[in-house]
Amino acid sequence: MSDLSFRMEGTNGKGVLLIHGLTGVPAEMKWVGKALNKKGYTVYAPLLAGHGVDEATLIKTGWRDWLDSVLVAANDFRPNVDALFSAGICVGGKLGMMAAKEQPDLFKANALYSACFRYDGWNVPFHYKVLSYLPLWTAQIPFFKDIQFAETPSIGIKDERLRKAMQRLSTEGVLDDFPVPALKEMLSLSKAFKKSLPQMSTPAVIMHAREDDLSHPRHSIYIDKHMAAPHELHWLEDSYHMIHVDREHEKVADLTAAYFEKSLHAT
Repeated sequence: MSDLSFRMEGTNGKGVLLIHGLTGVPAEMKWVGKALNKKGYTVYAPLLAGHGVDEATLIKTGWRDWLDSVLVAANDFRPNVDALFSAGICVGGKLGMMAAKEQPDLFKANALYSACFRYDGWNVPFHYKVLSYLPLWTAQIPFFKDIQFAETPSIGIKDERLRKAMQRLSTEGVLDDFPVPALKEMLSLSKAFKKSLPQMSTPAVIMHAREDDLSHPRHSIYIDKHMAAPHELHWLEDSYHMIHVDREHEKVADLTAAYFEKSLHAT
């Protein structure tokens, strides 16, 4: 286990693999993880490939490397629990669902928080949005390859008190900027994810804040319309992008656990 990963033992025999977002680290999953752990789940949050070091290390990896690290962590975790689920934020949520597509018997259900195909929320600066719409091959051009763009001041959290609390936590391994090659990999993952939706068979619960500052709600609506597997879409009314940290993180955990239990009893 990486020094940045964490695990909390539960009591109900069920496990949740918590998957952090792009440029993030497992620590961002601790609040929702603690809430799920209180409900009896054993939770394990691994570090994605290329993350937790620096930008140079991150851009040496691609989305398939990130996916492989999810598959390895899940297969290591699976023998220790009676039933395994995944829950991830943004890129992490998509990776969990892609892992389930590759190994349909791996997870009983997935949770996807704040789906994002590209950064187009109401608080994303215009030039960031433009970068998200550039053709993928531009990431190899030296000028674009060296561009970095920073998080918005809200860092995806509506509640100022919670935002300050997050900023006081250890930021070891967190990257403050998104390098364009990593953005390109995120867009490539999004393309593959969209293409895979009709073939997905693992049930999923999708959650999105109506006021998401980084990712427009249209992304979750798209998934709702195109995903073949059984699924539910829930809207949050008092959060920004980081719904697993923001004012409604307890509600996120409640909805997640309720859906996981429902999926176990589905015929």
